[in-house]
Amino acid sequence: MGFTTGLLGGFTLTASIVYLSLTVHNQTRLRQSALLNQQAQLLNSTIDPQPVLAPQRPREVKAGLVETAKDMWNAELEREVRVIQAIDWHNVWNRVEESISSAYRTAFEKGREAVPDPPKKS
Repeated sequence: MGFTTGLLGGFTLTASIVYLSLTVHNQTRLRQSALLNQQAQLLNSTIDPQPVLAPQRPREVKAGLVETAKDMWNAELEREVRVIQAIDWHNVWNRVEESISSAYRTAFEKGREAVPDPPKKS
């Protein structure tokens, strides 16, 4: 192993060990800080308890003009959809079919009455 390779390898190893030990030390200190804060809060709440707050009522927000208009539109649309869904479309189709056929018959009967029969050749 050459001088440069050995020097760089040793530096890398030393830097890695220092970095890992500092990271572990930092994490340990953060955990200790959290535990101390928790214990301090527990002791403070035992000595000086926090007053019990009244439960907060949910805030009621009144809908604006646009939201009210949207709600009215949706309610009307739902009502119209229910009406359309309640229609017996088979019956409607039969009535339309009958009215078209009766109009067709009436038109051809009036047409036959208006046009005289052609004279017969003897």
